[in-house]
Amino acid sequence: MKPRIEILPTKKLVGKSIKMSLANNKTGELWKWFMTRKNQINSTFGSALYSMQVYDKSLDFRDFNQNVEFEKWAAIEVADFNSVPDEMDSYILKGGLYAVFIHKGSANEFQKTFQFIFGNWLPSSEYNLDNRPHFELLGEKYKNNDPSSEEEVWIPIRQKNAST
Repeated sequence: MKPRIEILPTKKLVGKSIKMSLANNKTGELWKWFMTRKNQINSTFGSALYSMQVYDKSLDFRDFNQNVEFEKWAAIEVADFNSVPDEMDSYILKGGLYAVFIHKGSANEFQKTFQFIFGNWLPSSEYNLDNRPHFELLGEKYKNNDPSSEEEVWIPIRQKNAST
């Protein structure tokens, strides 16, 4: 599994976020809530959905465990923040360098992709993890809990010799 390396431009997102951990996973209820209300969002830019994780700056992914809390977002890109629906928030996703992997399979198999990225690819690459949100881009090939589903996994990176 070889990623493509991309420079992501800054994006404007609107959606819903909650604090959670993998041990207390609320992804299903977050997305259920978001999908019933996403048609209230005006000025959407494209149809791809963002499943975004905002981690604490001090998190060391080598010691990641099921109880680590993070902010999970269900969002969509918008052209502007002129009318953010009630109970939703706006988020500016800072641009930068990302490694983009393709995860094929259901969400139950995502752990294998996660292990490969952080256990194999990242340590042997010319990159370090950068402190920006991680996200999955759920586009046309995404089929919820389907073994033939595909999603893009965007991991923020910087050159190993770059300053933090």
